[in-house]
Amino acid sequence: MEREKRKLDHIEFALKTGQQHKSGLEDISFIHQSLPGISLNNVNLTAEVGGLKLSSPIFINAMTGGGGLETERLNGDLAIAARETGIAMAVGSQMAAIKDPRQQTSFKVVRQENPEGVLIGNLGGEATVDQAKRAHEMIGANALQIHINVIQELTMPEGDRNFAGTLSRIEKINRSIGIPVIVKEVGFGMSMETVQQLRSVGVSIIDVGGFGGTNFAKIENERRAKVLGYFNEWGIPTAASIVEAVNVSPEISVIGSGGIQNPLEISKVLALGAKGVGLAGHFLKLHKELGLVQLIKEINYIHEDLKIIMTALGCGNISELRESKIVITGKTYHWLTQRGIDCSSYAK
Repeated sequence: MEREKRKLDHIEFALKTGQQHKSGLEDISFIHQSLPGISLNNVNLTAEVGGLKLSSPIFINAMTGGGGLETERLNGDLAIAARETGIAMAVGSQMAAIKDPRQQTSFKVVRQENPEGVLIGNLGGEATVDQAKRAHEMIGANALQIHINVIQELTMPEGDRNFAGTLSRIEKINRSIGIPVIVKEVGFGMSMETVQQLRSVGVSIIDVGGFGGTNFAKIENERRAKVLGYFNEWGIPTAASIVEAVNVSPEISVIGSGGIQNPLEISKVLALGAKGVGLAGHFLKLHKELGLVQLIKEINYIHEDLKIIMTALGCGNISELRESKIVITGKTYHWLTQRGIDCSSYAK
């Protein structure tokens, strides 16, 4: 019951603490194209992320599961939204269901509601190959996220304190599971050094999970008697993390996530070089406040607006959007310059 309560606490505090709005995407500007030369009717949103062929680059990122009936209902609704809008969906950590089989229904519901969709399983960096295979089988996963969340665990009162061997476990799962493996941060961003380490063990898809959205340090600090306030502002902003990842390893498929709120920010994430875009907190808030029907409408609106933005830029598909010209300014420019990345290449 302790783990189940923690899952429910995470939903409550995620809604309470909200989004940071510090992703760095405000520092990214498109260069206006007066003669785009294309028709809105011909804009195509299909995408490919590390071998996953998707009808849209947008997906519902990992949120929850393992919290009893409430999380079962939420995952069921999210799966319906994914089914009705044709987007992929990731579940929250399945370790709860592996340790307590009674929690499996809160995950299995996603495949029941979305039998033909692209579903992504989820486990932490402590998982074994056997546990990864069980997570895969539990929901018939098309891919598996391995989340890495050192700061969250250190802030969590009952969290892990030993992170030795994580890279080796990721390597074993990646070689053994038989489906694409996505290594994902949970709101603190990935550095170029981390991406290099993951590439060295064969990982081909990463989700940067940048700073600027749902803040799991703040969430866990809500559960602590002694607050570790220094972790509340810890991390690499989403925009900078995407650029670091793309520049250090162009062959890796990068997913951008972390505080992304609207179609303009989605288009900026893709223009920075990401191949997919994950949203979690924004969708959770919409579902909580307005319900499933409005969430489905919002995802459809996002697709419509993304096509409009792409038309304005003269980009007929996601590959062309990833090559569109942008200018990087502000804190993101200073961060990337100090990290040795030439920001002017994005504008030329």
